[in-house]
Amino acid sequence: MSYRIPFNRPCLAGNEYRYIAEAIANGHASGDGPFTRKCHELLERELGVPRVLLTTSCTHALEMAALLLDCGPEDEVIVPSFTFVSTANAFALRGARLVFADVRPDTLNLDESRLEALITLRTKAIVVVHYAGVSCEMDSILAIASRHGVRVVEDNAHGLFARYRGEYTGTFGCLSTQSFHETKNFTCGEGGALVVNDAELLERALVIREKGTNRSRFFRGEVDRYTWVDLGSSYLPSDLLAAFLYAQLEARETIQEKRRRVWNRYYESLADWAESNDVKLPLIPPECEQANHMFYMLLPSFEHRDSLISQLKAQSILSVFHYTPLHLSEAGLKFAAGPSNCPVTEEVSERLLRLPFYNDLSENEQDQVTAAVTNSRFRSLSRQAS
Repeated sequence: MSYRIPFNRPCLAGNEYRYIAEAIANGHASGDGPFTRKCHELLERELGVPRVLLTTSCTHALEMAALLLDCGPEDEVIVPSFTFVSTANAFALRGARLVFADVRPDTLNLDESRLEALITLRTKAIVVVHYAGVSCEMDSILAIASRHGVRVVEDNAHGLFARYRGEYTGTFGCLSTQSFHETKNFTCGEGGALVVNDAELLERALVIREKGTNRSRFFRGEVDRYTWVDLGSSYLPSDLLAAFLYAQLEARETIQEKRRRVWNRYYESLADWAESNDVKLPLIPPECEQANHMFYMLLPSFEHRDSLISQLKAQSILSVFHYTPLHLSEAGLKFAAGPSNCPVTEEVSERLLRLPFYNDLSENEQDQVTAAVTNSRFRSLSRQAS
């Protein structure tokens, strides 16, 4: 079914076609070509990090992180239950047992006040997710991790160019991952990146990314031939994808400003309605500068959420829910280290609704969305519930 106003629409920044043509003309369409290097250099410069490595997806970047940290069957990895399956799957693939953490009711980020109780002698890593591009409380999380000698990995799929206390998200943990899926602020359709903040992990990251070979050392002239030296896989994206992505990253300020306007317009248009109807809008803590990745609402109940999705659908407007609790899923139960207690995750997953959000969402389209929300049969449903 096509919608008059879709949930997401991939948008061009301007130079995508030209750069793809250049990539073809370069005669290097496979991985680590000229445009891949341009993306690496831009992100390393802007984020101020030692190394960025493009990958075929954020999922693959997470799998690389699990390999780099030598996660295995004797280890436990703490992950939020309210996240996409890739966050957990990457570590379960290595045999690690998952410890599911609950989230805060305000930002929907990992609840740092309940984190320390989840750490055991088997804990190898803590994986945080900056939900909706709003940073977790990294000061507290890093302090807890340091006390226990545990590494921190940031799943920053939502948060490129977001900040926490003035520093970019994705620069706090030893490793972080980015997503360039078509639903993200910057896209190449499918793509991701591993950000290596611990320089000691870099050389092995290059090996893992190159199918477990020391190919990078060969091209640097350090060995006379390359061979298989470690576990790895084919994680390099085509330079054609990197060309598309580079056009998007070049236009980062324009893209972010467009998304900022969309987010602010939603908030301003819906604030009074939300307050009158017991609906919670996103909270941005004062120490955080968000990435304007999405706009969500927490409805009073599952029934309210389901009804509003249906009413918007009837007007050809696509709104969607988000994650279902991983700790209650079939695989989550199978790979968990033990019983999980995540009541906030269970509650918010039934009440959260995401509104259409993309770079070129026009004011007229957005006004149609907010009018459909504020004119919905919401009050009558509230009376029935009471």
